[in-house]
Amino acid sequence: MSAPLIELRGVHFAYDAGRPVLADLNLTIDAGDRIGITGANGGGKSSLLQLIVGLLKPTSGEVICFGRLRKSESDFIDVRRRVGLLFQDSDDQLFCPTVAEDIAFGPLNLGKSREESARIVRETLDAVGLPGYEERITYKLSGGEKRLVALATVLAMEPEVLLLDEPLTGLDEEHVEKVESVLVTLKQAMLVVAHDRTFLKKIARNTVVLRAGKIEAVEPG
Repeated sequence: MSAPLIELRGVHFAYDAGRPVLADLNLTIDAGDRIGITGANGGGKSSLLQLIVGLLKPTSGEVICFGRLRKSESDFIDVRRRVGLLFQDSDDQLFCPTVAEDIAFGPLNLGKSREESARIVRETLDAVGLPGYEERITYKLSGGEKRLVALATVLAMEPEVLLLDEPLTGLDEEHVEKVESVLVTLKQAMLVVAHDRTFLKKIARNTVVLRAGKIEAVEPG
């Protein structure tokens, strides 16, 4: 049996001493997993995703990614190439003037040629249902379009694991359907934070509840 892609062992995390966000949390993500995660606002769900990619550091406990214990910033450089994090706010993900520049940023930084990166941009935009958006000005897009472009920036890196933080936030019905239609086709392992149980039943195979800083329950679908 192959090792887990991601494993959190006894993770504690707090922004302020005496106010724990995560407490003795354990979580395993294997290849092919689609795990939904729900819980109260402010319960640590976003913090959990950021701990996996090293944007936050645990107070104690272990973060193991692809079979290696990760501690230092240098340990997470490789993780961020292989794990794609979709932020809750698309404006935190998009910072280039045009859609094509935003999507190409990751591939170019991985050493892809401009020609290869342009191909990835086209194919990724097709995959998220936004063909021909290359030269669109990012800040002029609608909220739904920004969300799809943000997802495209993550997919362009061809990650092995997807961490999705409330991917439906602020979307109208049309764009909810578009995001859902993209996610159900993807092959990567996923950890999806969402309050919408109907959405999670469509996307996830199992749903866990984060309560009092721990993974407390596992529910089918």
